[in-house]
Amino acid sequence: MSTTARAKQAAQRKLETLFGDLLDHDGYGDLRVEMRLLKRGQKEVIIYCGKQYRYVVDFQARDTASVNRSAKSAAEPGKPD
Repeated sequence: MSTTARAKQAAQRKLETLFGDLLDHDGYGDLRVEMRLLKRGQKEVIIYCGKQYRYVVDFQARDTASVNRSAKSAAEPGKPD
């Protein structure tokens, strides 16, 4: 398993754990997630829940033109793009 996949899974596990902890807590809780784009095709994921948990994960941006085209053709079958 790559380092990127491990960082992504670690961030997801931490988010699930913190969410469960907040649900079990008998008082008020706050959970916030921020994602920022970094250079070299990476994102920084910051989870705030009393502390800050930071993860850097790789991602691949989608081509918005092809996504828009495929969504349009799926919405209007039979009509050319």
